[in-house]
Amino acid sequence: MNKILFTFIFIIQLSFAQNSIDSIQKLNDILIIYQADKLTPVTYQNITLEEIQANSVGQEPSFLFSKTPSIIAHADGGHTQGYSYFTLRGIDQTRINITFDGVPLNDPADHAFYFSNYTDILQSVDKIQIQRGIGTSKNGTASYAGSIEIFSKKLNKPKEINFGIGYGSYNSFRAYSSYNSGVKNKKGIYVRLSKIYSDGFKQHSSNNAQSLFLSSGLFLDKSIWKINLLAGNQKNELSWMAVSEEEINCDRTTNSNSEFEKDDFSQMLLQIQNSFNPNKKHNIQSSIYYTLADGWWDFDLPNYLGQLATESDIFNYQVKSNLLGLYSNYTYKHNGFQATTGFHTNTYINKFTESQKLSGNIWNKNTKYKDEISAFQKIQYNINDVLFFGDLQFRKSWFDYNGNMNFRTISWSFINPKFGISYSGLSKMIDERNITLYFNIGRSSREPSRYDMFEGNDILLYLCPTDENGNYLMPEYGNSLISSVKPEHVVNYELGIRHQVNNFNLNINFYHLSFNNERVLNGAYGPNGLALTSNVDKSTRSGIELHSFYKLNNNIELINNSSFNNSIIKENNITFTPILTPSIIINQEIVYSFKKIAFSLSTRYQSKSYMNFENSEYLNDYILINGRVDYFIKNHSISLFINNITDNYYFNNGIVDWDGLNKYFVQSPRNIYLSVKLKF
Repeated sequence: MNKILFTFIFIIQLSFAQNSIDSIQKLNDILIIYQADKLTPVTYQNITLEEIQANSVGQEPSFLFSKTPSIIAHADGGHTQGYSYFTLRGIDQTRINITFDGVPLNDPADHAFYFSNYTDILQSVDKIQIQRGIGTSKNGTASYAGSIEIFSKKLNKPKEINFGIGYGSYNSFRAYSSYNSGVKNKKGIYVRLSKIYSDGFKQHSSNNAQSLFLSSGLFLDKSIWKINLLAGNQKNELSWMAVSEEEINCDRTTNSNSEFEKDDFSQMLLQIQNSFNPNKKHNIQSSIYYTLADGWWDFDLPNYLGQLATESDIFNYQVKSNLLGLYSNYTYKHNGFQATTGFHTNTYINKFTESQKLSGNIWNKNTKYKDEISAFQKIQYNINDVLFFGDLQFRKSWFDYNGNMNFRTISWSFINPKFGISYSGLSKMIDERNITLYFNIGRSSREPSRYDMFEGNDILLYLCPTDENGNYLMPEYGNSLISSVKPEHVVNYELGIRHQVNNFNLNINFYHLSFNNERVLNGAYGPNGLALTSNVDKSTRSGIELHSFYKLNNNIELINNSSFNNSIIKENNITFTPILTPSIIINQEIVYSFKKIAFSLSTRYQSKSYMNFENSEYLNDYILINGRVDYFIKNHSISLFINNITDNYYFNNGIVDWDGLNKYFVQSPRNIYLSVKLKF
């Protein structure tokens, strides 16, 4: 906390050393070079600031993502606050690259990331870009299913003060305030504070969180300096265990986790960025970042095994991790030619302690280490209406483990090539409309996560066999306990068309993903609450994705985001469909606005999806209808959200548990939320 306070004071002093006002029209913010533009031959979709502001009520970003094609999301507690998870094209979020202003957010060892650690993060976001497929090279874990790029608030905007407060079902409360100074004497600052609380939909599933975001910039003639500080703390009652349908029918709010299971996590990200532009042809962007995570959670093992437990049976797990990284990119532009060279490196340490909750007796300790280095070269050349794009990345990572046994460092090396072409000449043939055709092919590889290798355990010792007395039989090296360290590989084909005019946008794309040694969700959960995976020899995922926006007239807008998926796994001469991969997802929204009021009605259809490899058990298809009413008074707004209007009883995630029972994550019934936002 002292570090955060010191940084806060430093940023304020930097921003307000003088008071003269500069013309902000001549100043630009730092542009992260990893994002795609309208001619880049990759499949992407932007979530604009207007969309974020209209939909942000403190919910987990996963639910905002699920309004775009091929993404499904669910929450542990059935509500939109607390822990949530999402998949893209049926692939879980540990295989999705997530960055914040170019900084990788995925845990280097586990590849997981929890937005709830930075609660209300959407309130400090200027834009989100979702690249589906392997996209362009990014920092951090490989973009396997896709990537989520989050861009912080721009500082070069007029002075603005915001306040917001909201309250809704399950005693859900949110309050925030933010301040943007605008640019004064070539300096600017943005600060945001948020508080969120909810009892949760399920029994004993509350979420109590707060967060801070600070950003300060120094805008010079040829360079920009920017400092970001993102920090959050959350305290949860846990609800990550699925519930049998019999228990749900008895009481829809049943929580299979015990009342003793709670957590308390804090996380902080500090980033210093620089963009240097000596002239129009050259640009160098560099950043150094540091991430600290510190927290604990309690685990009721007897309850997990279906037995009764008391507080004396509770395990306590403590984690503290540090991540230090650096990246730099050089871009050269001239006469339609652009080349970008970049590198990224980071080092990560994760210290884990297992103890008995009441006594504090420590049973196990270990430390995980993960280092990586990567470099890429991107080249694009625009000849008339044709753009050629090439991207070659080299990435190497190392994993080491220290705890209870000997361990040999594991390393992986990858070369990930990508090539694409786009054509915009069709625009000239059809009334000068803005139409882009594109095609790309690329190959990406990624190492298994620590949980993949440890079969969902935090302690490698637990994979050891035991003798007749229950003593662990430890091998010479713990590496022999790991069933596979082989990497996954995917070849990705994307073919699409983008059409954009003032009142009509249409994006359609076809994709095909061909995997080798893919790690797929197997329908089981480990004792840490994370979904487990299994290796399969061959698998493919193909489909069509659609995004369209049509402004019918001055009052009515139609928005559609749909996807059609055909996925197949081939294992031991058996063909089956991967779990939690619905073949059809349709999001249809209609917005009607008149003077100071707007009405929005959105409908989501999701077809059935399987819960086990045998494809014998499945989640039923469902339709979900949500509504929103907005009333605007100058720059202020009052919004009423009515979710699950028809009070649909549905599941969008489930498992076949070790006891053979189907168990589900029931989502909340009809619920409401009232939000008031003030802008000055």
